Amino acid sequence: MGGGNDDYGKKTFKRSKSHFTDRITVDGRDGWPVEAGRYRLVVSRACPWASRAVVSRRLLGLEGALSMGIADPIQDDRSWRFTLDPDGRDPVLGIRFLAEAYDRRESDYPGGVSVPAVVDEPSGKLVTNDYQQITLDLATEWTALHRDGAPDLYPHAVRDEIDTVMADVYEDVNNGVYRAGFATDQEEYEAACAGVFRRLELLTPCLERQRYLVGDTITEADIRLFTTLVRFDAVYHGHFKCNRWKLAENPVLWAYVRDLYQTPGFGDTVDFDHIKRHYHQVHTGINPTRIVPLGPDLSGWLTAHHRAELGGRPFGDGTPPGPVPAGEEIQAQGRP
Repeated sequence: MGGGNDDYGKKTFKRSKSHFTDRITVDGRDGWPVEAGRYRLVVSRACPWASRAVVSRRLLGLEGALSMGIADPIQDDRSWRFTLDPDGRDPVLGIRFLAEAYDRRESDYPGGVSVPAVVDEPSGKLVTNDYQQITLDLATEWTALHRDGAPDLYPHAVRDEIDTVMADVYEDVNNGVYRAGFATDQEEYEAACAGVFRRLELLTPCLERQRYLVGDTITEADIRLFTTLVRFDAVYHGHFKCNRWKLAENPVLWAYVRDLYQTPGFGDTVDFDHIKRHYHQVHTGINPTRIVPLGPDLSGWLTAHHRAELGGRPFGDGTPPGPVPAGEEIQAQGRP
């Protein structure tokens, strides 16, 4: 973690590449075969990268096959910790800090401790923290364990288009808000902020014509854009200074993200309380008072979006996921 939370905003931001890139596959070629009940997905509901995996797991109905541990949104300098659980330990892995699973995989690992992380339950070792690949593998390698009616989130016929959209969204939006928020000089900030809004403005005409980013069904591309947009007005607009306009001031994008939020598998995974407290209380380098803003008003998330008028089939030939499993519900303070 370097110098800890105070470092945010004091040095140029560069997202680390995932160090542990093993894949969990049908053939187990990296030593990790797909197997129900073997692995634990560790996430923070505050983190947009982890939230991708939470949404995918819900949509695909993998809750019974892949258990989930939820870290406290407030990190200390040892990174993600399990202080939300009884005795401050993950009830399955028995550890206090996610770093312990990293240490069991590789001692003296020099990088940061990130989520999402998939841990092998029998050995307690980290398997992967490759946030770009985890969700793609859930969609394509875990198919034997998908629920009946699970959507195809990464259809063969449009993978090239999905990959292109995701690459642009990653560079300018998913990562762009961080480059703006952690910029150390005016020029660096302005370039990143301009890139965020340029990309959002390029996406707007597409989403004005069609309900989803690629075709008429939800794909991995929508999941990746959603996890940034759902945090936009709550944290990126103010905390990261991406304030040319609020998402709620763009009628198309605001309707698009509300449509997804109100779709089972999306909004029922979002905890605005965790999101706001994490960004404002962890990034002490850019918010030294650790004060968490009272706003914005969340009631708009439940208002009519009228996106169904564009047609589309959210789950393709599939069906919505069932109810949120017991113990994974979002508490009242995190919901509109």
